Amino acid sequence: MTVFSRLFPSFASAYGLQSILAVIFVPQQTEIFYDLGGALGFLSTTYISLYYPFLTAKFIDKIPGAVLPALTSFAPRQLLLGVAIGVWSVRLGAYLGIRAIRAGGDSRFDAVRERPAKFTAYWLMQATWISLVGLPVYLVNTLPAPLHPSLTPRDYASLALFTGSFLFEVVADRQKAAWKRAKERKEHDERFIRSGLWAVSRHPKYLDGYLDALRYYPPDRCVPPRCRCARCSESSVHVVPPA
Repeated sequence: MTVFSRLFPSFASAYGLQSILAVIFVPQQTEIFYDLGGALGFLSTTYISLYYPFLTAKFIDKIPGAVLPALTSFAPRQLLLGVAIGVWSVRLGAYLGIRAIRAGGDSRFDAVRERPAKFTAYWLMQATWISLVGLPVYLVNTLPAPLHPSLTPRDYASLALFTGSFLFEVVADRQKAAWKRAKERKEHDERFIRSGLWAVSRHPKYLDGYLDALRYYPPDRCVPPRCRCARCSESSVHVVPPA
């Protein structure tokens, strides 16, 4: 099985989910749930990348004894990456979603929400974003758990990078929110925030985005270009022998 064929279900689920959300929300001309849909996209594609072989074996191929394995059966690297992208996407999606709900909308969509074709394209662009940002995680999950090497210093360095960039993003969001509240109270009339992390970087959120590609990037040996070995085939599906 090629790497692309293992990645395809994750990509298909990303575009499928965002297409469904577009069908629901484009006619309503609302983007309030756009970012929550992005968070749900990351969670669902990560789940699909882990469980697709087992879901296929159990529900499509109907292999006798096929079961869905417990999360603890996956490799530590797969679990760490899954938790990292899950925590990051849920935090960001919830923050932006709650902000949009409180504001009654998102100004980023003022020029497109009444243009169905362009608004739909935004939802599909989100599916592309989910596919590209999550790609390192999906690649790691294409390798059966028993074939994963032990965690290396590179893994721990990636975890440290994730923790630092995640905190950077959280602090930047809190500082921006506090700045906006102060402006609403007429405590200042600044056009742009220039304090805290925003004094160090004009776009700290973009800096965190650049770190995304690094913090999820897997060791090269975790992603074989193609594998047909017996061990890989036997490790792809959990089968419980009949009693």
